Amino acid sequence: MSTETVTIQKLGAQGDGIAQGADGPIYVPFTLPGESVAIARVKSQGTLMSIAAASPDRREPHCRHFGPDGVNGTCGGCTLQHYADAPYRAFKRQLVIDALRSKGLTPEVDDIIAAHPGERRKVVFAARKTEKGTLIGFNQAESHHIVAIEECPIASSGIMSQLPAITAVAAALAVNAEAFRISVLEMPSGLDLAVDDVKSLSDKQRRSAIEIVLTLRGIARVSVNGEILVEPAKPMIDFGGVQVSPPPGAFTQATKQAEDAMAELVTTHVGKAKRIADLFAGSGTFSLRLARIGRVHAVEGEAKPLAALDYAARNTQGLKPVTIERRDLFRRPLMTQELKVYDAVVFDPPRAGAEFQCKELARSQVKKIVAVSCNPLTLARDLALLTEGGYRITKVTPIDQFLWTSHVEVVVALEK
Repeated sequence: MSTETVTIQKLGAQGDGIAQGADGPIYVPFTLPGESVAIARVKSQGTLMSIAAASPDRREPHCRHFGPDGVNGTCGGCTLQHYADAPYRAFKRQLVIDALRSKGLTPEVDDIIAAHPGERRKVVFAARKTEKGTLIGFNQAESHHIVAIEECPIASSGIMSQLPAITAVAAALAVNAEAFRISVLEMPSGLDLAVDDVKSLSDKQRRSAIEIVLTLRGIARVSVNGEILVEPAKPMIDFGGVQVSPPPGAFTQATKQAEDAMAELVTTHVGKAKRIADLFAGSGTFSLRLARIGRVHAVEGEAKPLAALDYAARNTQGLKPVTIERRDLFRRPLMTQELKVYDAVVFDPPRAGAEFQCKELARSQVKKIVAVSCNPLTLARDLALLTEGGYRITKVTPIDQFLWTSHVEVVVALEK
């Protein structure tokens, strides 16, 4: 390990400051462009020791657990709390611009739709049983060390006020000292806790855990490794006025504000389409809203979210017909011939993107496409396929729902 002073030239795609060393780039977390900093260096990784000259864009972090000197260690959840709002948002917008340019795409990119503290309705805690009790918090970056949290400015007040109850559930389910995960989703009916990586519970442990959950207020459901343990209240989420009960641990957008913004962009571009395909439909985030516009065919690879979508559609008045299909779109995308009947297609794939599906879409005559993505790089690849097939990008909107991180959502409208 060596100690040296370097100048940060820019931020990398993960939010780390980058300095140029004699033997290549040096990555230094918690730094900003233009800063002169003293670092302890191991190969290309630098640890911030002190700041000789700070950027005017630097500000005090919102959380005591952030940064190299955070309480109990550095929480790995946020990477950019030290960055002022305007340059932080410009950085995230630029990530989208740069990703598109890497594939030769130069459309106008809208200003980013901002995220704010306290909006996150879904967080994933790490937990572990210790000699002093049950530890709950977030993993330190690139480490299995759990930072016990006393506050979290990104999470909703509904989640943070229930931290004692979440800890009580974790304590009841901690079979041994191995770490496990608790995904917490805030719903109007209470918190939905999906616990994973817990060893098999004995009947006695299950009964004890159920008894403890039933004494707690504000817990709607607890599941363990995908199976419902106890459900004091039916967990329901609202997708544009349609009530859905998603399966344990199902994918949902991290904030309602971002979901609503994405849905507005999607439905606006689809316009008055009569036949719509919603690909990678999940539990119906877009499908159920689109069903107020036209007939929707929802395609999803997992059975349980699709069943939740189907049940909600069949039990909601005022929707156009919704059909469902369980299908692995990575292995078996909708083919060009199948796409003939649709006026519009919406797709929102996982981070890997929708390469094979976009190759089929590029050969189709679908008039309108909306691409939704959490990964600008795979999105750029997919958009390049579509533009090569004759589609024109008409609108690109970045959306921030993972506050103070380098993650950014994007909604793109295309026409042929």
